[in-house]
Amino acid sequence: MELKKILKELEILGQENDASVEDRDRKYLNITRHTGQFLEVLIKASAVKRVLEIGTSNGYSTLWIASALPEDGHITTLEVSSFKVAQAQNNFKRAGLEHKIALVQADAMDFLESCDQLFDLVFLDADRSSYLQLAGRIVSLVRPGGLLVCDNAISHAEELDEFFCFINTSGEFTATTLPVGKGEFVACKNISQDTA
Repeated sequence: MELKKILKELEILGQENDASVEDRDRKYLNITRHTGQFLEVLIKASAVKRVLEIGTSNGYSTLWIASALPEDGHITTLEVSSFKVAQAQNNFKRAGLEHKIALVQADAMDFLESCDQLFDLVFLDADRSSYLQLAGRIVSLVRPGGLLVCDNAISHAEELDEFFCFINTSGEFTATTLPVGKGEFVACKNISQDTA
């Protein structure tokens, strides 16, 4: 099936599901289409090749990201829910993008503690209450000149305030919040000017 049709189908499915399901663990809580389009442009404009996504859900955001990557690009995406992992795997296969995607079923902290690679872009769209705990590891996994993007920066600004404060006061990033979708916090890791 054509990618645009799959994305539209998943957009509608996510909205309908989240409106009818009360159990938070069964909600998809997907990004908006505008956020997907924003990520697509950001990835292409920044020549991103290696992405880490924390929070796969049913794979809607992953498909936006994977489709924007060059042919040699790759996204590692983390999801803890077996229910959502099964749906995401099916959606990746339907879209024909599974060759660009490594779906890891794991707790984010467990994965981050053992991860030793650098990423061009880290995208956060998971349990916001864990971001501050993950912050130190996340910062170390973004390459100099790389990007950190966090969804829900306006819709859940108060909940994310301490995390944003950590990033903004680390001295390692230049950041802003953009009014796209539910708000996107975008931080670029500074490239050291030290020559010594």
